[in-house]
Amino acid sequence: MKVSRTKNDIIVSGVKCLDLDLTLDCGQAFRWIRQNDGSYCGVAGRNFLHIIKKENDLIFENTSDDAFYGFWVHYFDLEKDYDKICKELKKDKLLSSTIDEYYGIRILNQDSWEALCSFVISQQNNIKRIKLIISRLCEKYGDELCEGYYSFPSAQRLAQLTVEDFEALGTGYRAKYLQRLAKAVASDEINLEKIKTLPLEQAKKELLKIYGVGTKVADCVLLFGMEFYSCCPLDVWMKRVMEYYPDGFPKCFEGIEGIAQQYLFHWARNNL
Repeated sequence: MKVSRTKNDIIVSGVKCLDLDLTLDCGQAFRWIRQNDGSYCGVAGRNFLHIIKKENDLIFENTSDDAFYGFWVHYFDLEKDYDKICKELKKDKLLSSTIDEYYGIRILNQDSWEALCSFVISQQNNIKRIKLIISRLCEKYGDELCEGYYSFPSAQRLAQLTVEDFEALGTGYRAKYLQRLAKAVASDEINLEKIKTLPLEQAKKELLKIYGVGTKVADCVLLFGMEFYSCCPLDVWMKRVMEYYPDGFPKCFEGIEGIAQQYLFHWARNNL
């Protein structure tokens, strides 16, 4: 990866395996909006970004060095060799053709609090509605970072809300989960930073203790919000995929099952 700067933008050349559509609009994050030119605008943490892919270059528009090196490099996992990972995964016959067809899927390193709230909202929901609810939540209770784009509200802010406040956003039965969750995280009854330091199975047990969090939500938070790349969420699509692996995943998936899952999930949605 080679990084250069124009007056306002940062240009990253030589990044392999990063397709913006497949990464930003695949159901792992809900704050990115595709623009007419194929670029994306969105917010992560307290950072707004307009990102463009031109051939092999990624352009981070109007981005400071501090934001790029201090946040976006880690968020997009730019220092991880995804090309090497894909070559390892392609030892599996099904993934070999899948990666060739859908090359460029990455796991984003998201904030654990935002990921937890987002996947609680995602229960029995579709992506369009999930995005709409989260957009309402951020616009009403987050901070405006630039015109039309808002930060994800903190647990301390959301802890002040009632169940009715959450219901007004369209969260439905999930409102009671979110209200209790916010209070628990704000009071440090639930310490997400501590959970991130635990071994995978222990971290999962801690998440499953949370009111309203089941196995799928816990696995999504572990993979997308806590960097447990060996965690493999199983939804209805992945359960169908597992029929192709009656003896479990092959050895080449070991330690990166979550990355393999993203490719298999995308393949299943388009082919099964």
